[in-house]
Amino acid sequence: MSDVGDVSDVSGGGLAGDPAPVAAVVLCGGTSRRFGGVDKTAQALGSVTVLDSLLDALPPEWPVTCVGVPRPTGRPVTWTREDPPLGGPVAGIAAGLGTVEAPIVVVVAGDQPLAGAGACRVAQELAQAPADVDVAAPLARDGRPAMLLAAYRREPLAAALRGPVRDVGVYRTFAGLRVRTIDLPPEHVWDVDTREDLERLRARA
Repeated sequence: MSDVGDVSDVSGGGLAGDPAPVAAVVLCGGTSRRFGGVDKTAQALGSVTVLDSLLDALPPEWPVTCVGVPRPTGRPVTWTREDPPLGGPVAGIAAGLGTVEAPIVVVVAGDQPLAGAGACRVAQELAQAPADVDVAAPLARDGRPAMLLAAYRREPLAAALRGPVRDVGVYRTFAGLRVRTIDLPPEHVWDVDTREDLERLRARA
């Protein structure tokens, strides 16, 4: 069995009723301001939506919580929402974390339709890392860790979220976490911020 399979497999290695080793929190409740205020994760990408393209690529054994307005999806997910809504990504992560029990939590932005393979990679990296590594993440285009395509150990993540979570920055909130960065193909971290981004992904598909 491959390492990625070991991380995503919940059928062995634990007692009945134990939480899955990895769960995913997918953030899809933003304003899509740069996209004209229309839900970018609901846009068509091939035969599915941007969101379903991501969800379909996550390991089927992972429990998935989507943070946003509930809508039909191609795979079963749990829906939740930050309260009040539109509190930013940190508030969304906090809301999603309250629904999962896995020791490793993969956080993914819902507008990253090609991030499924990257989500597996960061989960694998964190599972194999020493216990003093809190997060595994790829590098974003600005050279910083891509904290919205990252695997977190649950306890350090929960500790970082004990302060204010509404309208606060991701990097400021998680500044105390110890991050291991990895290389991923650039397309794994492509996101749909604008209609031009969507057209680029449609042309690739």
